[in-house]
Amino acid sequence: MRMHAIQLWSIIIKELRQALRDPRMRGQLLIMPIVQLLIFGYAADFTVDHVPTVIVDQDQSSVSRHHVQRLLADGTLDDAGTADEPTANEMIDDGRANAAVIIPPGFARDIDGGRTAMVQVVLDGSNPTRSGIVGGTVGRYFAMAGMELGNPMGGQAVGKKGSVSFQPRVLYNPQMKTQFYIVPGTAAMQLLMATAMLAAMGLAREKELGTLEQVLVSPIPTWVLMLGKTLPFVLIGMFNVLTSMAAGAWLFGVPLHGEPTFLLAATLAYLMSTLGAGLFISTMSNSQQQAFMGAFLFMMPAMLLSGNMTPLAAMPDWLRPFTYLNPLRYYIQVLRGSLLRGAGWAEMWPQFVALAGMGVIILWVSSMRFRKTLA
Repeated sequence: MRMHAIQLWSIIIKELRQALRDPRMRGQLLIMPIVQLLIFGYAADFTVDHVPTVIVDQDQSSVSRHHVQRLLADGTLDDAGTADEPTANEMIDDGRANAAVIIPPGFARDIDGGRTAMVQVVLDGSNPTRSGIVGGTVGRYFAMAGMELGNPMGGQAVGKKGSVSFQPRVLYNPQMKTQFYIVPGTAAMQLLMATAMLAAMGLAREKELGTLEQVLVSPIPTWVLMLGKTLPFVLIGMFNVLTSMAAGAWLFGVPLHGEPTFLLAATLAYLMSTLGAGLFISTMSNSQQQAFMGAFLFMMPAMLLSGNMTPLAAMPDWLRPFTYLNPLRYYIQVLRGSLLRGAGWAEMWPQFVALAGMGVIILWVSSMRFRKTLA
C-alpha cells in the first residue's frame, strides 16, 4: 500500500508539473478564470435602464404632463424628446428611440369623468428583453396610477375614493444586482471548461508524444494511474472555485451564505462528472486536436442547456428533458441557491443526488474505457 501511495504521489506531481510547465497553460488555469469572471461580471449586465423614450402627448394637458414626469422619474426610461406620432415612429426606426409613449386626446377628460383612459406604448421588438421590461414599466406605472385615482386606467377599478398602497419586497437580492446571478453561473462554466478540457487533453497528449507506452510497461496499477491523472485537476478545480468566490464576494459583493460542507461536497460531485467526461473523451481521441474538439462539442451543449443563458422554462418541451442529464444545470442551481439563499442539504439534496449519481456513472464508464485503452 505504501508503494501505491508513493506511485500515486509521483503521478500527481508529474501531472501538475506538466500542466503548469507551459506559461500559457499557467495563465489559462490560474489567471483566465479571474479575467473571465471580471469580464462577465462587469460587462454582462442585464439591468435595463436609461431607455431612450419619445413622448407623444396628444392631450397637452397638465394631467398628461404630470404623468409623463412621474413615468420618467425612476430612470428606467430616458426622455428622448416629444414628437408627433409619425416622427416618433421614425425615431424608433432609425434607433434614436427604443420606445414611444402615446397619450391620446381626451386623456385628462376621461380621467376626470371616471372613464378608462387609454395609453399606447410602441416598442422596438428587435431587443425582446428590453422591450418586455419597458412595456412592464409603463404598464405597472399606469396600473398604480389608475388605482390611486380610483378608476380602471390600465388597472383595476377600486371605487372613486379607494386607494391602494403598493410596496414590493425582493428577497435574497434586494438591489436586483445582475452580478449576483452572473457570477455563480460563470464560476460553474469556468470549472467545466478548465477540468473537462484539461482531462480530455491529458491522456491524448501522452498518446501523441508516445509517453503512454512507457506507462504501459511500468508496474503501476491502473487505478493508481487513473487517480493520479485526475486528482491534480481536482485540486486545480477547487482552486478556481475558491478564487471565483473570493473575487465575486470582494469585487461584486456576492453573498456567501451557504454551508461550506455542502458546497464542498457538491463541488466534488460535480468534478466527478466533468473529469469523467474529459477522461472519456481522451480515451476516444488519438491526438490533442481530437481531444480539444471532443471537449468543445461536449461543453457547448452543456452550457446552452444549463439554464444559465436561457431560462429552462423558455426551452421547447422536446428539449427540456435533455437538461436533466446535464450536471452543469444542477451545479449552477447549487451555487445560486447556496450562496444567495443559504440553502443546504435539506433544501438542495435532490441536486446533490443528481450530481453524485451522474458523477459516479460517468466516472465509472470512463474508468472502464481507460482500462481498455491501457490493455
